[in-house]
Amino acid sequence: MSRECCAPGRPAERERNVRVLPLLDEVAGAQCGGHQASESARERGGDDVPVARQLSAFAPPLSLPGGAFRMGTADEDVYAEDGEGPVRTVVVAPFRIAATAVSHHEFRTFVRATGYRTDAERFGYSFVFRGSVGAEARERAEPVPGVDWWLAVPGAWHREPEGPGSRSDDRLDHPVTHVSWNDAQAYCAWSGSRLPTEAEWEYAARGGLDQARHPWGDGPPTPDRAVIFRGEFPDRPTAAVGTAPVRSLAPNGHGLHHAVGNVWEWTADLFAAGSPARALRGGSHLCHASYCNRYRCSARTSNTPESSTGHIGFRVAADATQAVPV
Repeated sequence: MSRECCAPGRPAERERNVRVLPLLDEVAGAQCGGHQASESARERGGDDVPVARQLSAFAPPLSLPGGAFRMGTADEDVYAEDGEGPVRTVVVAPFRIAATAVSHHEFRTFVRATGYRTDAERFGYSFVFRGSVGAEARERAEPVPGVDWWLAVPGAWHREPEGPGSRSDDRLDHPVTHVSWNDAQAYCAWSGSRLPTEAEWEYAARGGLDQARHPWGDGPPTPDRAVIFRGEFPDRPTAAVGTAPVRSLAPNGHGLHHAVGNVWEWTADLFAAGSPARALRGGSHLCHASYCNRYRCSARTSNTPESSTGHIGFRVAADATQAVPV
């Protein structure tokens, strides 16, 4: 199973697919499409979201004791090429980790404080699931070869997740998307936090259950357990497709919400030695058993540090002794 089907990647700017370049140039103008998108959002008053619709405060991180746990899996449906196995004992030092993925509200607070511009804005496009893209944006989008349910959509970014005309103002408590590993690192630098290592992430996601497939155990991913694609992938969903609020489902044994499903989460680690790609964990709302059974504690995928999509986000972590204003 290709990892691209889970998370299509953006090459370095000098190596971008030439088929996408005309679309990017069209929206770029004198500077870049992301800058124009930012200005259009401000002109519509997008930064003046009523306080009553925002989260009241950032939640403090969870303190986890760490220790030895069995990482990886020997399940029959393991993706050997992903390096999920073998099962090995890993020792994790005490650390802290956010109960939820970073929300739109939290990320907007960072952007307002710093003026930060994401990679999606700088490149002028991001990847969006085709079933979520409106007719107007679809006309200007470019399908990803081999996985045409992914579209490179000009003007898609965290404020307009499905492209120009869409809004994230009504999902401030959902996980922010269209954020690259670089963007996540910038947020961490501002907030005094860091991304979790893969070992920390898996330890936290397992919630104290030794070698369980999922954060809740070995049972199936029912709607009250995980936000994944339901129906026939990719064009016949039987439920709404998209992210859910970061606390919409019950937490696992360690207090983490949506440890699998909802959005893929960036980690601090390289996916493989010698590769620039970074490891992602947790699966997303687009995972489905028929093509990407990666909503499991041991599952992993990868993407380049500058890549962004409509199903990738992140949560933050910190050393046990570190003061973290998140």
